[in-house]
Amino acid sequence: MNMNRYRRFRWLFPLVPITAIALFSLVVMLLWNAVVPSLTGWAALTYWKAMGLLVLCKILFSGFPCRRGGHGGPPWAQGRHAGMRMAWWRNLSEEEREQWKERRKEWRATWEGMATEDRAKYKESWKARCHGGFRGKDHG
Repeated sequence: MNMNRYRRFRWLFPLVPITAIALFSLVVMLLWNAVVPSLTGWAALTYWKAMGLLVLCKILFSGFPCRRGGHGGPPWAQGRHAGMRMAWWRNLSEEEREQWKERRKEWRATWEGMATEDRAKYKESWKARCHGGFRGKDHG
């Protein structure tokens, strides 16, 4: 796909998250004001308080990115199989862990030593094996 035709719209990309936050804040405010005051008697929210509540929920329930070197948030938010991988890794003996670490280093060295064409062939072979690319997405 030719990425040059999207370059003229790159100024729009910063507007997407800003618009999303603004719309989510509006939805939170409208839902809160429609439901919570009539059920509990609590006060209605202003737009800015709704945005603050949204940010607070993000911090409390998702965490921060780059925490512990990876993406933030609970294990169930870190990919479909993150919890199973963590349990599998915990159940390995120290010897098995060292073997896996060595295999990973060998694979990384092989990958870094590959030419660009070889990497492309390798990716294509895995796409064919996995019926849809890496992690179910086609990164072609």
